[in-house]
Parts: sequence; structure tokens; C-alpha cells
Amino acid sequence: MLVKKILGAATLFATLAAPALANESDPDLLRVALLPDENSATVIQNNKGLQAYLEAKLGKDIELVVTTDYSSMIEAARFGRIDLAYFGPASYTIAKDRMKGEEIDIEPFAARSKDGQTTYQSVIIANADSGIKTYADIEANNPQVAFGDQASTSSHFAPKFTMINEGVEPGAYQENFVGAHDAVARNVEIGNAQVGGLSRPIFESMLAKGTVKPESFVIIGYSDPLPQYPWVMRTNLNPELKQKIKAAFYDLKPENPEGETVLKPFKADGFAPVTDADYDIIRSIRKSIQ
Repeated sequence: MLVKKILGAATLFATLAAPALANESDPDLLRVALLPDENSATVIQNNKGLQAYLEAKLGKDIELVVTTDYSSMIEAARFGRIDLAYFGPASYTIAKDRMKGEEIDIEPFAARSKDGQTTYQSVIIANADSGIKTYADIEANNPQVAFGDQASTSSHFAPKFTMINEGVEPGAYQENFVGAHDAVARNVEIGNAQVGGLSRPIFESMLAKGTVKPESFVIIGYSDPLPQYPWVMRTNLNPELKQKIKAAFYDLKPENPEGETVLKPFKADGFAPVTDADYDIIRSIRKSIQ
């Protein structure tokens, strides 16, 4: 039985119960949502530096929120219950699609930059004892394949799209959604799933930390480059506040103490400007596999 990581934060429930913020263009409290890619308590703790930095830069109280899953985050954005959010590329496009024509909308303004690049990859991994080493082996063995969240770019859409391009159709394996990237790696490591797909940066971070052992895995392959996770904001925030938010993110530099603290959890050198059009490739991937 695959192990599913259940994620959440106590603040989520108060946030979702709060009145929509559609008419609050310059609130005293900004709710900042972070993706539930890993354990929620870990995500919150890792981003205390971001919270302090934004409070100092914006002169606002900042509340960090980690929703139970991607769908909850999308719905919180739709109803104006979060002000800033760090979305996955696919979940951003899903949220944007669902908000089309509605009173509340979101816009991307920054993405993680690493070594001057605003792209990243998925990795497709296999359990080292499974005998699966190639895409052809997946096709031949009808394995259990672990994905993260159904709305995840690098832990669902991209690895599935990559396998299709390599001749492995979804019917050739049994898919299971285990919630988070780290849960994918752990399920593959212990053999609950023979194959898994997740974010390459997250997987490599887990290896570097010793959370999982490299000898437990075979790397089958990587996806094509994907646009990085976007930071988004409510479009109806005060224009001056929006400019302050953008400047706060663009000004972060790893050589500065506050920049190093904020950027380290994102494994980033900084944040670079992005637009909605940068995510058209994600829309194409979603369309091709849905």
C-alpha cells in the first residue's frame, strides 16, 4: 500500500473560512500561500525568513499558509482568500483557467532563478531492485507508478508527458497519487511503487540531505525544461503595493544576509520577472494528456 503524505496547516482552516478579500486592495495582513510540496510544518519553518523579510519590506503583517493540497490552494486563490502565492506551473494555469471572467484574478510576477535560468526539470526514478532501468522496462512490466498531486507540474503532468513521448502510454502502468514530491521518492525507495515522477530539484535535495539513499534508485530520465514555479498576486491589490511586492522579490540577492536566508529554501539565486505567456507550454502539456 502506498504511503500518502497528508499535509496541512492550522492557519488554513481560518483562512478558508475568512471573508473573501476581493474589495481589500491594501490589506494590513497579507496571506502568503506556499505549495504543499513537502511536510507543511517544514515548509512554514523554512520560510520564516521570507515572512520577516516581507514584513520589513512591505510594512504589513504576513501570514504563511500551506494548504492541504493543490486543489485547496487553487480554490483559496479563486475566492480571494490569499494575496500572494507560490504556485506550481500547472496549478497556476489551472487556477488561472478557473478564474477566467470572475471578479478575482491572479497574475504571475516572479519565478525562481538558478544559475541564470528560470526553468527546471522533472525526474523519473525507479526502485533499484525492481529491475526497471528504461522506459521500455516500464512498458513491459506494468509497474506501480507514484505521482504527487494531480495538479502538480513536475510530479504528474511533466513525467507523464515525458513517458508518453518515450512510448509509454498511461495504460502501461498503474498510477497512484501520493500527495507530495517527498512521498513519491520514499514510496519508490521502499518499493511500494516501482517507478515515480517528481521535481528534480526536490529529489536532488533529498539525496543531498540523506533523506533517501542514492543506491535505492535508478534514474530513468528527465523531462524537457519547464518554466519555474511562479509567484502570483491578486490583480486587484493596490498598484503601489504591487510594485513594492515586485521590488521586494527582484531585490533579493544571495550575497546579502537577508537574501541568503530567504532564497536558501528555494535553492535559488534570486527571482526574475515572468508573465502569463511563459506558461503556455504548461497549458499545452496539460491539454495533451487530459
